Amino acid sequence: MDYSQFLVMKQELAVLVVFLLVFLYDTFMPRGAGKALPVFTTVLLLLATAAGFCSQCLGSSCAAEAFAGMYATSPVISAIKNILNIGAVIVLIQSISWAGSDSMRIRRGEFYELLLVTLFGMYLMISARHFLLFVIGLECASLPLAAMVAFDKNRYESHEAAVKYILTAVFSSAVFMMGLSFVYALGGSLYFSDLYLTVAAGGTSLMLVLAIAFVIAGMGFKLSLVPFHLWTADVYQGAPTSVTSYLSVISKGSAAFAFLVIMAQVFGTCYARVWEWMLYAIIIVTITVGNLFAMRQNNMKRFLAFSSISQAGYIMLGVIGFNTMSMAAMMYYILVYIFSNLAAFGVIGAIERATGKLDMSDYSGLSKTNPRLALCMMLAMFSLAGIPPFAGFFSKFFIFTGAINQGSVAIYVLVLIALINTIISLYYYLLVVKAMYINPDEPVVLPFKSTCSERLGLWITVAGILLLGIASCVYTWLLDTSFVSNFAAYFM
Repeated sequence: MDYSQFLVMKQELAVLVVFLLVFLYDTFMPRGAGKALPVFTTVLLLLATAAGFCSQCLGSSCAAEAFAGMYATSPVISAIKNILNIGAVIVLIQSISWAGSDSMRIRRGEFYELLLVTLFGMYLMISARHFLLFVIGLECASLPLAAMVAFDKNRYESHEAAVKYILTAVFSSAVFMMGLSFVYALGGSLYFSDLYLTVAAGGTSLMLVLAIAFVIAGMGFKLSLVPFHLWTADVYQGAPTSVTSYLSVISKGSAAFAFLVIMAQVFGTCYARVWEWMLYAIIIVTITVGNLFAMRQNNMKRFLAFSSISQAGYIMLGVIGFNTMSMAAMMYYILVYIFSNLAAFGVIGAIERATGKLDMSDYSGLSKTNPRLALCMMLAMFSLAGIPPFAGFFSKFFIFTGAINQGSVAIYVLVLIALINTIISLYYYLLVVKAMYINPDEPVVLPFKSTCSERLGLWITVAGILLLGIASCVYTWLLDTSFVSNFAAYFM
């Protein structure tokens, strides 16, 4: 075996190095040094992220394969992993106060180790070109999350959320594996390239339709697409807020990229014949159901859970567009979504830590007692709703443009329905703003001071919301990266 192949996996190796250093620090450092572990982990992952961007800017992230074609990388794949790293770093910064609390003293090391293992699994999912490696990455990304959801062991809701998550993860993996059995029966191989040729040479058989349906269902659970979304609100509500924020952006973003790779590289040739119409129906129902149920929520974490379900439908427009522009738009959308959603969760986490309050009604008059937190939440809501000139408006504009570029009449109807749903979403996002700035009720949350890490996390997310809307170079860079990686040849 040629061990030099491991050098192709630069970003995976970087995460493993961070994991080993965190594990050694947690195991061998004196007990009194444990309080520095959150900052130590955050700095290490920040350095790994910076190294990933430097490698890409210097042009060393070229297309390459390893392990007989089971693993592949390219500039666009490196960019995707860097985007996930940005979100993970922000989550780590926002979780420093929670991880540094006395209740987390003996468990903080496990939290960071589990998080890094899930990030490693997500990397494998995105780079996999063989279903065996993909399933390994899928389980690495899913199973540790169940332990993270159950991390607050003194709360019944956390235990309940963990049970629901693990049962859902097991069931979705079983459904996905059933789809793989049909896929293997079709082509006699688990390599994406071999299956692509088999699907291209064959007709539209019942087995092919079943295989695609099971694969979409299995990945739909990971993405919280309707009707595979029922676990989402309960798990988001029961999990610790730092874990919920990680689930809502990093886990969802990696699953979306992996879904695009599978559908394009394995089933790309039967796009119009089979799975285009499946995704049309799922996207419409996901956006609509997510919006309608978000209106009914009072708990902020459940509110953002249904918001994330709706956002998953918009992300899937990047898959249905099926071109280089939609790929770049999807990357940009997830980057903006990371900053916007983590800004909202940053405010929720700060208020929960100080007061324990999580209901939307508790945010009445927040602008009077904590104006900076109210401003951050307002910007996050505006960006998630797609109100100009914030970054969320441009992310929706680009993903709609990328989808329409496909050119069919059906895609115009789909985008029109998505636009109508965007108007509907304005209502429930503005409910939060109304509670903070307009409601005449007396303030519920008294003035308090956020910790340094919470303020730093909010500054970063607000800067992202404001700057990504005006820094056109970011989208241009993502689009150029997609073209350099030759989307048509590499993903299809």
